[in-house]
Amino acid sequence: MENLLTLQNKSKKFASMKGRRALVNTLIYIFLTILCIVWIIPIVGILYTALRNEAGMSNLLVPPNGFTFNNFIKLFADPEFTSIYPFAKYLLNTLLVALCTMLISTLFVLSVAYTMSRLRFKARKPMMNVALIMGMFPGFMSMIATFNILKMLGVDGTLIALIMVYSGGAGAGYLIAKGFFDTISKSLDEAARIDGCNNAKIFFKIIIPLSKPIVVYTLLTSFMGPWADYIFASLILGSHTENYTVAVGLYKMISAVDTLARNYTVFFAGATVVAIPIMILFLLTQRYYVSGVTGGAVKG
Repeated sequence: MENLLTLQNKSKKFASMKGRRALVNTLIYIFLTILCIVWIIPIVGILYTALRNEAGMSNLLVPPNGFTFNNFIKLFADPEFTSIYPFAKYLLNTLLVALCTMLISTLFVLSVAYTMSRLRFKARKPMMNVALIMGMFPGFMSMIATFNILKMLGVDGTLIALIMVYSGGAGAGYLIAKGFFDTISKSLDEAARIDGCNNAKIFFKIIIPLSKPIVVYTLLTSFMGPWADYIFASLILGSHTENYTVAVGLYKMISAVDTLARNYTVFFAGATVVAIPIMILFLLTQRYYVSGVTGGAVKG
């Protein structure tokens, strides 16, 4: 009889725990669904506005003239529009800056991360502390000083200046990559040194091939920054319209009241075009991106 009562109590307790777990999971799913909807609404709004068959803003939810792809066509094929706002040129400028920055920044970040992870020298910890403290300050605090330095060098208003600015301090963001390198066994380094490899060979032939997730993560983050940046690009490029990036070019489309009335929906079409490469890159490399973040968070 006692055993039967014990089994019944355990069964009730298990059912209660199961019910609580189901309730908690339901609440979590509801919360995540709400977050997903909140995240998707702006994206849908941008695409919806880009497809509206009108020029300026409207308070109507359903456009009276329906939907069209003319706003996208206007970005690239309307001579009157492209003579003022050469969007294709903006894209090429941005792509050039982003690709060059991506390659240089990735080399800087991974090199610094390898140095701090594998090598031991007196200034190692002070340098890590300085980099950590400097990373707490936003980059735009140095805008004026940076612009004056570029002006003295005679490269202000050029794409080279943008590449220098975006990649110059990239090495300070080494912490996630260092955490990933710390998870790779140091016995591989020791075996390579016995075979006569120096630090450069160990880095390029052993560490990098084993670090595909963090390499992809660094490439993506290094690409996304210059691709979407407006603050530094607008300051450095100034009135050099031939070197405008997409962020600066899109802002110029709606920077005045008259241009806002003419180019409002075209602006959203341009914003949609700008988002497509990042979205494709992220979808193609998502598993590496997540592995890089989680792997780099194991150790500091």
